Amino acid sequence: MSAPGNSPRSTLAHSVLLVIDDSDAVRTALEVLFSLHGARVLAASSAHEGLAVLEREEVDLVFQDMNFRREATGGEEGVALFHDIRRRHPQLPIVLLTAWTHLETAIELVKAGAADYLSKPWDDTRLLTTVRNLLDLRRARDEAAALRRKHEQARQSLAERFELCGAIYESDAMHTLVAMATQVAHADVPVLITGPNGAGKEVLADIIQANSRTSTDAYLKVNLGALPQELIEAELFGTEAGAFTGAKARVGRFEAADGGTLFLDELGNLSPAGQAKLLRVLQTGQFERLGSNVTRRTRVRLIAATNADLRTAIREGRFREDLYYRLNVIELEIPPLARRRDDILPLARHFLDDDHVLSSEAEHALVRHGWPGNVRELHNVIRRACLLSGSSVIGAQALNLPPPAPQPDGQEGALGRNELEQALERAGGIVSRAARDLGLSRQALYRRMEKLGLKTDS
Repeated sequence: MSAPGNSPRSTLAHSVLLVIDDSDAVRTALEVLFSLHGARVLAASSAHEGLAVLEREEVDLVFQDMNFRREATGGEEGVALFHDIRRRHPQLPIVLLTAWTHLETAIELVKAGAADYLSKPWDDTRLLTTVRNLLDLRRARDEAAALRRKHEQARQSLAERFELCGAIYESDAMHTLVAMATQVAHADVPVLITGPNGAGKEVLADIIQANSRTSTDAYLKVNLGALPQELIEAELFGTEAGAFTGAKARVGRFEAADGGTLFLDELGNLSPAGQAKLLRVLQTGQFERLGSNVTRRTRVRLIAATNADLRTAIREGRFREDLYYRLNVIELEIPPLARRRDDILPLARHFLDDDHVLSSEAEHALVRHGWPGNVRELHNVIRRACLLSGSSVIGAQALNLPPPAPQPDGQEGALGRNELEQALERAGGIVSRAARDLGLSRQALYRRMEKLGLKTDS
């Protein structure tokens, strides 16, 4: 039999709920309420009985009372039961039922991992919304976990057949891109890689080259953004002695890469004259060194990358349309890191040295940061934190990131469903922690959960 809570249903109508409470009235009220919405409700009047039910039944969610003995004042039995369930079934959502006298204890247990708490007497509408949201969240988390397992299997399969050059990723976008890169690697056609600075364009180029037919031949890289305009053509095509003041005979990168691969980064920096020469060498394989009238030939697989919007540059007359289409046989677009947040923590952990780990607060801070500098910024942040942290556990403060801007309560549409689900997943389903992570009040997060579809009809 599968462990309780491992196969959550997507709607309340197909769920199994367990109520552990020593009050006949509470058990009956909840059983009637949820049965009316199609749920199967199991009931237990003691902690021992509740644990026994969990051992023999597959349960999606537990309601548990905080105080089973009327003479008790601190909810000790409820606290012990909560920790027992968490230890045996760590993924099972637990909603606490508490009187106002035990509210402080309930809040502490929410911090320890309880999904939520409800004060007696409860509001039926809010209770139903809470349960639906928690069931939907568990479904989303299980689907995400299944997708991660599928991605890891796909990655392992790719790694068995291809060289992935140490690429670190978990996001859908990068799985798709890496698969495409390995697929087109053997084709003898130019590849254009687009995306913002620091997003990982060079790593994708490395994967293409490493899996190409010319993987053992020359592989040269030129960052056109790091060269003065007047030297770019000389760098690419070479020079003859005396071509300009101080010029010596020099082999250019196209000539040196003959038979192999040439990676041109920051392609948008190429001058109009350089664009014309690049188009010619792509079309004919022919070029001349600067200062020479001797035509030379080369056969090079070209991979180009740019952070520029080349279509806009074409409209503005800054980039040749014929060159764009010559380069754009295959285009691979890398999204910014902020749009592939599943990659943030795997990358951050990869960048850590052997002496440091990240605290949960630091991980939350990393995930909610905007990363305008993309992977390069993340690398620098982690490297700096390792150098400056006074502890082996890197806290959020050591990252030196600006705090996220709080979202006004009235802007329910400001967060998308995926971002909200990710925040809830990072918080282990704890609404108060997810709200704090997002810069929202608990009530505002509930409103967003309902508006963005985390509430389903029974």
